[in-house]
Amino acid sequence: MSQKQNTSERVNDQIRVPQVRLVDEDGTLIGVIPINQARIMAREKGLDLVEVQPNARPPVCRIMDYGKFKYDKTKKARAGRKKQQTQALKEMRFSAKISEHDYGYKMKHIREFLLNKDKVKVAIRFRGREITHLEMGDELMAKLMRDVDDIARVEQSSKLEGKQMIMMLAPDPKKIATYLAKQKKKEKEQNEKKQDKNEKSGGEEV
Repeated sequence: MSQKQNTSERVNDQIRVPQVRLVDEDGTLIGVIPINQARIMAREKGLDLVEVQPNARPPVCRIMDYGKFKYDKTKKARAGRKKQQTQALKEMRFSAKISEHDYGYKMKHIREFLLNKDKVKVAIRFRGREITHLEMGDELMAKLMRDVDDIARVEQSSKLEGKQMIMMLAPDPKKIATYLAKQKKKEKEQNEKKQDKNEKSGGEEV
């Protein structure tokens, strides 16, 4: 049974009110009872009395394993922080007159980033007098959007910043799920065809 101090929740003897609304460890509402009786009930079960709603009148307390409660709470908080940190911002630069080969190479990486649930900042650089032909950038941005439309969404539309045209792409969870399901189905069909072909080849040899 825990007697921890300096916690966000008041526990056991830290709870200094005359009566509480008690909830049992299985979620059953016991009702409003004197604080001493609530402490005794928790102690008899080898558990803790934890104040879960201090602003209620009277405060709501629950019988529970406080050590496990704190562990689960910390674990959830860490998982939430990790989820936020996993979405990184990647950047991919293009020249306004990029070759098809270089475009394909960069697009492959952009799709990998998006499928990895990372955001992608796309930047098209204009050199010299290319800045007077912004339609080249618009056309390239339109092509980029078409080529990632099955897995992403445009979080920030293209805009000019100095001699660069910028656009922000973000992964779309629903689109990615659909894309991966189609890929899985396609791979399964290919494997089945390959297996059928091997079986036929084996039969001919016999």
